[in-house]
Amino acid sequence: MEHSHHNHNLNSHSMGHGSAQMFLKRFWLVTFLLIPLVFTNEFFAGLLGAPAFALGKWVSFGIATVIFGFAFIFFQHASHEIKARKYGMMTLVSLAVGAGYLFSVASTFIPSLHAEFYLEISTLIWVLLFGHYLEARSGAAAGNALQEVAKLLPKQAHKLVNGVEEDVDIAELKEGDEVLVKPGEKIPADGVVLSGSVNVDEALISGESKPVQKKKDDEVVAGAICLDGSLTLRLTRVGEHSTIGQIQKLIAEAQQTKPNSQRIADKAAAVLTFVAGITALLTILVWTLIIGETFVFAITLAITVLVIACPHALGLAIPTVTTITTSLAVKNGFFIKNLAKIEVIRRASYVVFDKTGTLTTGVFGVTDVVSLGEKTEREILSIVASLEQHSSHIIGQSIVAHAKKEGVVLSSISEFKNVAGKGIRASIKGGVFTVGNKAIIEEVGIKTEASLNQYSELASKGKTTIFIADANNVIGLIALSDTVKSESYEAVQKLHDMGVKVAMLTGDNKEVAKGVAEELGIDTYFAEVLPQDKYTHIQTLQKEGNVVLMVGDGVNDAPALTQADAGIAIGAGTDVAVEAGDVVLTRNNPEDIVRLITLSKKVYSKMIQNLVWALGYNIVAIPAAAGAFAYWGFFLRPEIGAFVMSLSTVIVVANAMLLKRIDLG
Repeated sequence: MEHSHHNHNLNSHSMGHGSAQMFLKRFWLVTFLLIPLVFTNEFFAGLLGAPAFALGKWVSFGIATVIFGFAFIFFQHASHEIKARKYGMMTLVSLAVGAGYLFSVASTFIPSLHAEFYLEISTLIWVLLFGHYLEARSGAAAGNALQEVAKLLPKQAHKLVNGVEEDVDIAELKEGDEVLVKPGEKIPADGVVLSGSVNVDEALISGESKPVQKKKDDEVVAGAICLDGSLTLRLTRVGEHSTIGQIQKLIAEAQQTKPNSQRIADKAAAVLTFVAGITALLTILVWTLIIGETFVFAITLAITVLVIACPHALGLAIPTVTTITTSLAVKNGFFIKNLAKIEVIRRASYVVFDKTGTLTTGVFGVTDVVSLGEKTEREILSIVASLEQHSSHIIGQSIVAHAKKEGVVLSSISEFKNVAGKGIRASIKGGVFTVGNKAIIEEVGIKTEASLNQYSELASKGKTTIFIADANNVIGLIALSDTVKSESYEAVQKLHDMGVKVAMLTGDNKEVAKGVAEELGIDTYFAEVLPQDKYTHIQTLQKEGNVVLMVGDGVNDAPALTQADAGIAIGAGTDVAVEAGDVVLTRNNPEDIVRLITLSKKVYSKMIQNLVWALGYNIVAIPAAAGAFAYWGFFLRPEIGAFVMSLSTVIVVANAMLLKRIDLG
């Protein structure tokens, strides 16, 4: 699987805890070494009133060489940048550090050069090590989405060999094997039902919230959960050919086509590298060929340009902000895995939500209780829940749970009768009641126009609707569906206020999707979307010129999360979605998307402010170092340049600290 060049870059989010510690250790070692180096620097030793000593320059040479050794990591990364032809911060750093060090060594051995940059080079390495420590600490390792998909399958399966159950490792399963799946277990591979009749939860794979009934000869998919019974299957597709295997392949493909967001600091550094390089060359040419100064004088100025152009502040401008961003984000319920995505998130023009479990609760619940006779809605609910209290069916269980939540009292029943696939009948205190689908009502012949009209209206919204009848009439209806989260209304409204459009993706049918979309005021919706097609809808929106954020929590969302300009996974969802996302929401709250976009906008403006501070100094410093103000007798001494540079670093860090005060609401 390919990754962007950032994975070779020091700014990569693939740096975990270990490299953060490595940078911190180097930073402290360099801090310790800098103390004697300050005292051997003529300029600072003079300021501090310390006497210069004869071996000073050799001590400087020794210490600076050790510190220079710590900078090799920058050279490694610069070589990656150069190979990729993406010249950034590391190229500039390596140019300055390398040229400054080599020229200083030459000065140590050839006294006539007399221009040593040991202190400047060392402080540059010192600040950059700290910057990279901050960056490594704030970025977390991006895991491998492919391994996570595998976790959705059970580790073992109950294989039937001549009717005898035998536990085998899932990798040993072959096409044509017979396996037993028990209640609550995951289906190990795609197959066909040989025996058993159960409800399975395919929400992880299809995004369909309603449990699906499976009986003999029906097809089932790997990763689906057996809810209320056992199944015997014959496997039809195993391994990479199974549904989960296909999803793995899609993730791999989407990761290769992922839109790349190059870091702003890299862009600034690339410009700066070019400017500094050209200025250094011009400095040599102008001072030697036109003004007629010695080559030694010109090269000293050229090296000063390179050393001064490499801004310490630029090395910290972004890491200081990102470190604070990470802690701010966690406080607000999200974890940004790839900080380069902030630039993308702030420009979002479309947010695509997966419906089930994201905008809705993902739980099948009672939405409507309708009374058509004298009985109240609570009495209707009581009758149905009393009949359903011993039901193992998901609809029955949902109604009983709703009745308990509403505090409805259940009655004892007698003469219970189950009418297969249609409903149930029982007596409560002498009265006979029937609860079930349209078929049972037609069979009994007590349907009325009012009940059918009511049924059509509820069914048109994609709700599962059941009838309740006494001996003579339909007395009420109960509708169930996946219920919309209260936070979803606020989230959509706030996104619209920000000028961001909202789309919804779902595996559910058009009626369900239309009902939810209208209820929430969503701009676009895509219904009956097959798992493997989710990412194509994201692509369509991208082709129209939108910057698309995708929010999802299921396995089938992983390719779409990867395809989107930024993928936002709901942490309460599956591990695979969490791995595929650039941002993970720790709470299952759509309003956190609004907070995320707000944070991105504020963080981005802080980054830009910091870059202006970090680079603004260079606008004056580079020409000054090149001798542009020599006519007035002003040359920028490297030591003074380094001091001013430190000042811009302090401003950058202080400005980043102000981020801590923002409130995301």
